[in-house]
Amino acid sequence: MAGNDPAADAGRHNLSAEDWAEAALEALASGGLEAVAVEPLARRLNVTKGSLYWHFENRDALLRAALELWEQRETLDVISGLENEADPQERIFKVFRRANSSYKAGRLYLALAAASDDPRIGEVVRRVSAKRLSYLEVCYRALGMNDEDAHLWATFAYATFIGNQQVHRDTPDRFPAGQRFREYFKLMIRTLIPDRKSHPAVVRLRKTGSG
Repeated sequence: MAGNDPAADAGRHNLSAEDWAEAALEALASGGLEAVAVEPLARRLNVTKGSLYWHFENRDALLRAALELWEQRETLDVISGLENEADPQERIFKVFRRANSSYKAGRLYLALAAASDDPRIGEVVRRVSAKRLSYLEVCYRALGMNDEDAHLWATFAYATFIGNQQVHRDTPDRFPAGQRFREYFKLMIRTLIPDRKSHPAVVRLRKTGSG
């Protein structure tokens, strides 16, 4: 506990549970699951480790809160933020733009995936991936695709997103930057968002009278 240190007591009261969860996610992104340890996190936050216990029973409770924060922020909030967008092409575009706008978010996903042998993390990673894929399928179906085509396109799009993050992490010198990234992003959009009028899946649906 913090004892009688006034500065520690102030820090303990000022920090929220989300501050601790955010710090845990940052540590996980940079150092893996082993980096989520109470004493190093307390040093990072400039408080005593007793500050943690105002909000969490133990490290495991902190880890659960961090995973819940990640799932809420990177999946549920993204999807709910697109609910008012009627155009499915624009929804897919905005998903891709957000997915490729944060290197930090990509590093965190890869760190979580690498630690997914841990049942606590693996369960959340699988659930988040399933939600992302399901949402993309909904968007592709809204373009006029049947279930099979939408599943294939959603898988292709999500695999591209994950691949981008891994290339950016492993060989950053090979990943486009600046104007080259803008051209690269345009190429992705042309490849992954088919035109509703001309895409073969849409044409096929029209020919069979079901689209």
